[in-house]
Amino acid sequence: MFLPKYPDNPTPLPAHSHGPTDPAPVQVRRSLPSVSLDQKTVAAVLVGGVVLTALLAAVAITAISVAVAAVVLRSLLREHHRR
Repeated sequence: MFLPKYPDNPTPLPAHSHGPTDPAPVQVRRSLPSVSLDQKTVAAVLVGGVVLTALLAAVAITAISVAVAAVVLRSLLREHHRR
């Protein structure tokens, strides 16, 4: 049911191919320099990640506390104006 349906008579390959008479120059692929990872590098990356995560959490908590303080002050000022 899920198998592909192949044609009964596939087209044959051509008898000859038109190719260049001179071989193309071989391109040399240079590998990237290897990166050595030691324990100090891994520790530095982990500490940097922890510090950045802590800073992001501190900014989020500060934003939430400022928003809550703004709502409280707004409600206090609204009640003060009603009196």
